[in-house]
Amino acid sequence: MAVSLKVVNIHPVVLFSIVDSYERRTDDAARVIGTLLGTCIQGVVEVTNCFCVPHNESEDEVAVDMEFAKNMFELHKKVNSWENIVGWYATGRDITGHSVLIHDYYSRECQNPIHVTVDTTMVDLNMSVKTWVRQNMGVPDKSQGTVFIPIPMKISFHQPEKVAMDALIRETEPNRKTIELTTDLQYVSKASGKLQEMLTRVLQYVDDILSGKIQADNQIGRFLMNLVSNVPKLQPDEFDEMLNNSMKDLLMVVYLSGLIETQLTLNEKLTLSKAANAVAV
Repeated sequence: MAVSLKVVNIHPVVLFSIVDSYERRTDDAARVIGTLLGTCIQGVVEVTNCFCVPHNESEDEVAVDMEFAKNMFELHKKVNSWENIVGWYATGRDITGHSVLIHDYYSRECQNPIHVTVDTTMVDLNMSVKTWVRQNMGVPDKSQGTVFIPIPMKISFHQPEKVAMDALIRETEPNRKTIELTTDLQYVSKASGKLQEMLTRVLQYVDDILSGKIQADNQIGRFLMNLVSNVPKLQPDEFDEMLNNSMKDLLMVVYLSGLIETQLTLNEKLTLSKAANAVAV
């Protein structure tokens, strides 16, 4: 019995790969299709990877390179053994009759596959992403039809993906023509500022609960308790000593780097001087 799917979480790298495959398509291809990889646990589908599958499509027929799809999946399996086939994607706004045939193939590869459509036409200047599952309809023991019904979808981030997305969003700001390189110290300062803002919000939330302004949430409370318990317990003196030791090591590395640079410069000048004297003699 197929598990009822509740929600589909799609990672940004999947959407980037789909758009990239669409941009690299041949001139005569109206759309591109591909395999979605990830996991499905208790009705929650996590799409973490994908790859494009070559196909030929006309008004009358569609041909998919199934051997290529099989070989690519085996290669992905060697790298990420936990990823399985969870469905397939296609660019475009419509679900065509050929989509039913392609979905039949993926139904043999996994149970209850999902179908993701990415609107690359951008008619309304919006690249909409929708997720679908197939459901049979009709009278039992009679001819039945197929209908695709939408299911909830949301974009899910790992921490590195969120950092990359934040950087991309910053670079799309209007009137920004140059990219500003951030030093390590500036990055640490900015991260510390964000951390301080989040701590201020958490403290305000706790104060509001203690004062009775808002109702307590047990799930958030357990999360905050686990968060606090995972913080290493260090005395102020121990923390200062650890920081000073790290600073001393860093200063020593900087000092030694300066000495090496000076030595290389002197050696270069002495070499040039010897060469000049040898030519003069």
